[in-house]
Amino acid sequence: MIGKHLLSSADLDREDIETILTTAASMHDVQRREVKKLPTLRGRTVINLFFEDSTRTRSSFEIAGKWMSADTINISAKGSSTSKGESLRDTVKTIAAMSVDALVIRHNASGACRQVSQWVDASVINAGDGTHEHPTQALLDAYTLRHRLGDLTGKHVVIVGDLAHSRVFRSNVITLATLGARVTVVAPPTLMPSGIGAWSARDGFATSWDLDEILYAGDPPDAVMMLRVQKERMSGGFFPTAREYTVGYGLTSERLERLYAVNPQIPILHPGPMNRGLEIAAEAADAGSSAILDQVSAGVAVRMAVLYHLLAGDQGAQS
Repeated sequence: MIGKHLLSSADLDREDIETILTTAASMHDVQRREVKKLPTLRGRTVINLFFEDSTRTRSSFEIAGKWMSADTINISAKGSSTSKGESLRDTVKTIAAMSVDALVIRHNASGACRQVSQWVDASVINAGDGTHEHPTQALLDAYTLRHRLGDLTGKHVVIVGDLAHSRVFRSNVITLATLGARVTVVAPPTLMPSGIGAWSARDGFATSWDLDEILYAGDPPDAVMMLRVQKERMSGGFFPTAREYTVGYGLTSERLERLYAVNPQIPILHPGPMNRGLEIAAEAADAGSSAILDQVSAGVAVRMAVLYHLLAGDQGAQS
């Protein structure tokens, strides 16, 4: 049963995910209408409280709320009293005292959203907390993959890149495993999270340092997701040079050609923003099988579905 908050992908069982994705499919139809408006959340107030920069996530949450007639307000760290030294606790309790219904929060500290949920009565949605999780991104990735591949049971999804700093990877391995997919994650040893061996054994995903072996040997992927190299979170040298990273772990045009020789329809995903020429070549980002813009479109529908189930539930009327 979908609860009051969405803090982690682990909060959702398969039935919950299926329910959200089915609702998202209905919400996606709204994007094709001339008038993109539902009365579902009329009278509700949603605050997007972002302490880190964002284009896709914040915009899609804002659009999702507005298309369902919620009063949606964006607050950034630079525009809040935290820039004057106010604590996170005081900031969110002040906002919650205005009788808001939901707080969509992005914060640079892992666990911040769960802490906020203990301070306020409003629903809290994790829009990315540090290097911890990003559950709505995993949901929209699953939605995109299901649109391309159908039932994900048994499908092989390869996730490549900066795993050490990626909250998207953490949420995706949980969500995809819950939906029955087989996941392999690939990164250089320096960008593998600490303790990933025990973690992969517990959650049932495979790990590798050899991208070419995973892409071309034995068990070909049904989809490939590239992750951004998060240089802003790095202090010190995690790889010798950008060129060496690209040679070893980038989805280059040469790797794309080899993939297409086996499966010319293989979906290429990237949660964005992209470092073109580093982890993904322009030819791959703009390829005919690229699902990157599909992910952006799915983001609005999935976030509409999440807001609906948290704030309206069975009482909401889709029309």
